Amino acid sequence: MKNLLLEFHGAVATVTLNRPEVRNAFNEEVIAELTAAFAGLGEREEVRCIVLAAAGTAFCAGADLNWMKRMADYTREENLADAAGLAEMLRTIHECPKPTIARIHGDVYAGGTGLVAACDIAVAVESASFCLSETRLGLTPATISPYVIRAMGARAAHRWFLTAERFSAAEAHRIGFIHEVAAGDALDAKVAEIAAALVNAGPAAVRITKKLVREVADQPLAPGVVKMTVETIADIRASAEGREGVQSFLAKRKPNWLLPE
Repeated sequence: MKNLLLEFHGAVATVTLNRPEVRNAFNEEVIAELTAAFAGLGEREEVRCIVLAAAGTAFCAGADLNWMKRMADYTREENLADAAGLAEMLRTIHECPKPTIARIHGDVYAGGTGLVAACDIAVAVESASFCLSETRLGLTPATISPYVIRAMGARAAHRWFLTAERFSAAEAHRIGFIHEVAAGDALDAKVAEIAAALVNAGPAAVRITKKLVREVADQPLAPGVVKMTVETIADIRASAEGREGVQSFLAKRKPNWLLPE
């Protein structure tokens, strides 16, 4: 891929944004490559966790300036098609059947916050900073909003969407937008620790649980939701992985999905 690096360490795949000269800003090419990368990795049985990282001094500066210049002359129909590509990328990352971790350093602007929010888990270095800068440009963070609002909550979104102010990793952690803040030299260790926990869990259980969170979040406790949860636990208990997990626990042995050390 032209704009991404793809590496494998055991069952962990790392997708690295590799446009450091433009602070990993994305354009239509990057969007297409990210969509293809996460769709492909999601189907690979040997992959149990995906880390989204970035080269250079910034995680992602949002939209590429040259891409923005081209968009300035787009018709409404062209803007619809363009925005649909970005929306599909975010949906593909969010719904990827493999658990995802955003490894964050430097600046995270605009659409870059959408990448963070689309991942399941977000870990940032303490010096990272965030900015939903769209309103400053007379725009709106519409396409990323379903993911960012779910990650930080509506109340926080009112502040950071409307003012386009920068906010720190500490603030991002306080409002729940990121899960962990690490010292500069501890970022990779923390990401590796979380990745190891994901890899050691039952792969089918992780996939089903990720889907469960999406389907239950923000839903009223209606009979249909309760029925779905009952069916989900019944199905996985009866599955080969579910039976192996319980049997290995009772026998005080390691489950068969663990990889050799």
